[in-house]
Formats: sequence, C-alpha cells, structure tokens
Amino acid sequence: MENRSFIPRGAASYQVDYDGPPKDYYFVLLPKLTLLAFTSAIEPLRIANQITNRTLYRWHLMTRDGQPVSCSCGVTITPDSELIDISRHASAFICSGIEPAETLVPQLTTWISRQITNGAKVGGICTGAFALAKAGLLKRRRFTLHWENQPGFEEMFLDLTPTGTIYENDNGLLTCGGGSAATDMMLDIIENDHGANLAALVADMGLHTRNTTGSVPQQSAYAHALSSRNPHLIAAMDFMAQNIEYPVEITDIADEIGISRRQLERHFKRYVSATPAQFYLEMRINRAHALLNETSLSIAEIAAATGFGSSSQFSTRFRKRYGKPPNAYRKG
Repeated sequence: MENRSFIPRGAASYQVDYDGPPKDYYFVLLPKLTLLAFTSAIEPLRIANQITNRTLYRWHLMTRDGQPVSCSCGVTITPDSELIDISRHASAFICSGIEPAETLVPQLTTWISRQITNGAKVGGICTGAFALAKAGLLKRRRFTLHWENQPGFEEMFLDLTPTGTIYENDNGLLTCGGGSAATDMMLDIIENDHGANLAALVADMGLHTRNTTGSVPQQSAYAHALSSRNPHLIAAMDFMAQNIEYPVEITDIADEIGISRRQLERHFKRYVSATPAQFYLEMRINRAHALLNETSLSIAEIAAATGFGSSSQFSTRFRKRYGKPPNAYRKG
C-alpha cells in the first residue's frame, strides 16, 4: 500500500495551488454494502487526483477481518487490510447496504469508538448510520441514511431521528443516503479543500449534475406518488409534467383525469403534503433549475419554457426556492 500510485493517467488537467500532504480516507466495507454508494464516494477522489496530477487524496479499503466482502449485487471486493487504527488526521466511512442491523458486531462498534477517541473522523455511507448509532456517535447530531431503511432505523434507535436529505455535514460528521448522494458529499469535501472550480470539473468528468447543498430531499414527491399507487395522483403529475411551458388550471387537470378538484386536492394533501398548485409550481421551478445548470438559455427563455409570465416573476419564485435569483445562481 505504501508504493501504490493514486494518480491515474488522464487527458483533462487542472492546476491547484496546494503543496500539503494528501488526505487519507478509509472505507470500511460491511457485508452486503451497496456498490453504487461506495464507488460514488471513491471515484470523485480518484478524478480529483487524475485531473490535477497530484495525490490530493488517498483511499484504503478495510473489512472487519481483512477478507473479501460481497456487495448486495454479488460483486466481491478485496480489501487492503483488516480493521486497523487510523491517524487522527484521517477520516473513515462505514459503507453498509441492505440488512444493516446484521452487521453490528462489537468488534466494529469498538473500533469506531476507538478512532473517535483518538481524534479521527468517522462517517456513514448509505446505511452506515446504523453502526454510528450503535457506537453512540449520533446523539444530538444531524445525520441521514437511505430512505428505505429509515423506518427500521427509527424502530431500532428510538431516540434518534434521521433527516430525509441526501447528505449531512454536522460539524464534520458526514453521512449520506447512498447512491449518487455519496458523490455530492465528496464533491462538497473537494470544494472545501480545493475550491468550487475543481469540484465542478470533477462533477463534469463524472457526467454528474451536482446538488450543491445536502438539504435536497432523497425522495421526490413523484416517487411518493408512485409508491402510493394512486392512479389519479400519478395521472395528475404526468399531465402536469406534459404541460410545463403552458401551465393548466388545477380544475382543468381534475377534469382531465376524471375527478373533482376537491378529490384531487385531498390526494395531494394525503400523499404529497402539498396542494396541487404548490406541487405544480415546484415542478416548474425544478425544470428551470435543470435548464440553468444544463443549458445556455437566457433567463427570459427559461422563464418562458417553464410557464412564467415574465423574467421578474420567475426570478421571484426562484429566489424564494433557492435563496438567490437565477442570474446569481448561474454565476455561482
């Protein structure tokens, strides 16, 4: 591991003004971990090294006994070592996945507690929060884990409540919900270490549309609707999505799907916790956000493409949702 190179070859390049030591990240791989979440965390570090031609980051893989571990998809990963104590300047992530409660052995929780006592940082990826909670790290802290496993977590740890966001950073305690949320979390680390330009280039190299804040919810309202299997709700959302540029009156949407406006409002309140009008507006703002990030359309063109009567009306709505006007957001 000492002679290993962490700088693969690549065509893209970017200069950073940094002559300090690399940061070490240890990934503790638990049985049935989610491969997507693990690779989504490690690849931004690799890309950052590659495009700067510097060892900004080093990564090391550990399992409890040093033996290969199988992911939830059946892929087997060979680690660098068993659980070893890490430097107080290093960070570790507990990478878990399905059936996380089965991985909570005393050896793991003891190791986590010892690293914290020694001054290192330990976070969680996907369902890694189960192990952090078992080690007593999450009391009065803000944290998250994958939405599918949150009900089981809350039953197991009655005094702890995870957020529904994609990732959290509570004074250095990093957790994420897994999947591509791990990429957003690591991009945040890269930006804090080496600036927004490098983080943006790493995201582009990964063909990743970045969420620049961890406060984004893991589940969309549309996903909630699909899980509800309510045909009227799903039909209404589909109709709204087809009519972004020219918004339709809520009463007309209800007529289109064959129910009353009152019934439609009840469905949205029950399954989405919003009125149809609020959901429709959010859908249009989200489309505008995507156009800002992914196109060179002018603000006026984006306003028109998302059904707003004027650029000023669009800017007011966008500022309310994202805290800054579209022009400032795009420049940022």
